Amino acid sequence: MKSTAKILLAEDDKNLGYILKEYLSMHNFEVILATNGKEALELFHKSKFDLCVLDIMMPVLDGFSVAQEIKKQQQEMPLVFLTAKALKIDKLKGFKIGADDYILKPVDEEELIARINAILRRTGNSNGEELLPVSFQLGDYLFDYQNQLLTYKDQKQLLTTKEADILRELCLCKGRILDRKKTLNTYWGENDYFNRRSMDVFIYKLRKYLKNDPSISIRNVHGKGFILETDGS
Repeated sequence: MKSTAKILLAEDDKNLGYILKEYLSMHNFEVILATNGKEALELFHKSKFDLCVLDIMMPVLDGFSVAQEIKKQQQEMPLVFLTAKALKIDKLKGFKIGADDYILKPVDEEELIARINAILRRTGNSNGEELLPVSFQLGDYLFDYQNQLLTYKDQKQLLTTKEADILRELCLCKGRILDRKKTLNTYWGENDYFNRRSMDVFIYKLRKYLKNDPSISIRNVHGKGFILETDGS
């Protein structure tokens, strides 16, 4: 039987909260909506959730305070912050608390879905979708996504979370183009010059990690994306 990821959504704007709840429900999520921070914590105590989406500016108790309490009780709970503020200090505070992602308002619903699915894949939930593989054989390399480990013979390379995410995306569409724009929106949040350069750096690092096996390549397709190939396939 397929499982459905359960999301705690805390948003004090009732119209936005309703829209996001309906949109998430349409994509096979079970969503419980809270309209302030205090209600969000009460709901969190009463039920088991797979992920929390928290607005930062809420009455009674703000999103940062809610997140801190959640992390005290369940350190591994994935968190996504929603906010109208684009200040760097707020983002740093959110990530310091343990946020997995940070989305600016007005919220792009498709982007929100993509970010949530990326987090759930990383944490082992599949939201009713076909369960995706967590280990891959690439020539002489073994890639363990769950432990973020790339092994070549007796050599082990520990990957960062984003390196592991990008390599897994390449593995899942091996032999086909990994769309650059879609990947940037999912893992960087925006398709701008600086994020494109950042993605290029990640691809460069992955090529470096895989250099021991000449049968493996990550080929750039100008204007479209990247293709992971092994032995020309």
